[in-house]
Amino acid sequence: MTALILHGGAGARRERNYDAEVMHMRQVVEAMKARLDAGDSALDVAVAAVTMLEDSGLYVAGKGASPNLAGAYELDASLMDGSTKRAGSVAALQGFRNPVVAARAVMDRTPHVMLVGEGAALFAHEQGLEPIADEAAWYTGAGQGEDNHPPGTLSHGTVGACVLDSQGRLAAATSTAGVFGKMPGRVGDTPIPAAGTWADGHAATSCTGQGEYFIRVAAAAQVAWRVAAGQTLAAATQAVIDEIGGMGGDGGMIALDAAGNIACPFNSQGMKRAWLTSAGDIGVEVFGR
Repeated sequence: MTALILHGGAGARRERNYDAEVMHMRQVVEAMKARLDAGDSALDVAVAAVTMLEDSGLYVAGKGASPNLAGAYELDASLMDGSTKRAGSVAALQGFRNPVVAARAVMDRTPHVMLVGEGAALFAHEQGLEPIADEAAWYTGAGQGEDNHPPGTLSHGTVGACVLDSQGRLAAATSTAGVFGKMPGRVGDTPIPAAGTWADGHAATSCTGQGEYFIRVAAAAQVAWRVAAGQTLAAATQAVIDEIGGMGGDGGMIALDAAGNIACPFNSQGMKRAWLTSAGDIGVEVFGR
């Protein structure tokens, strides 16, 4: 049995057309289904899915990033392997194409979980990861039309994937350029295991939204802990989103449990997401619940 779910951010606005994103997310799921059918690991598939989302330029992550208030592109990403609880993360990374690949390298090639800023960039360079030669030409600013909150508040966008492979292993990965108009050095939930990304033997979760709220409730890990305590995945994820909403925050999350159940609650206008069920069915949605 295999399954996966991915998201392209909870910043969707009803006045925008998302045909390109819907088509692309379906393509990503189809490509990842082929990899799962070939026996690839959950972690490898999660990283591959997020890399495709980063490279598309359609979402507020990777190529689709927008700059911070100082005009710099600071990107974040993290991943977690549920079978080992190993994790890797980069925050405020500048100058490299795929933050999720850098996060994977941190996990695989260092004794650390997170590298940030100049240290993350130096490490990425040392590892031979692909640099961005011309930022102005590379970045698309995909989310500019998704600046979805009043000035001075936290407009947002992120991508992520949760995967269950044929050996029953769970993994999750998340990547973002952060909230719009963020202060230099701002770090949200995306690169923080337990807040924006989590995977263990019970569930895998990737979050999207106003990260400051997700950090404050350990949103991603809380889902898995609730599932471990006996809650259904649907109840666990909705409880966390309700808690965030009660604090005044918005966003959503995708999650997958060891039985192949998927959940994707959100309290924003929409959340771009697509999935592969354990029965082999593919679905894509932006606004429907």
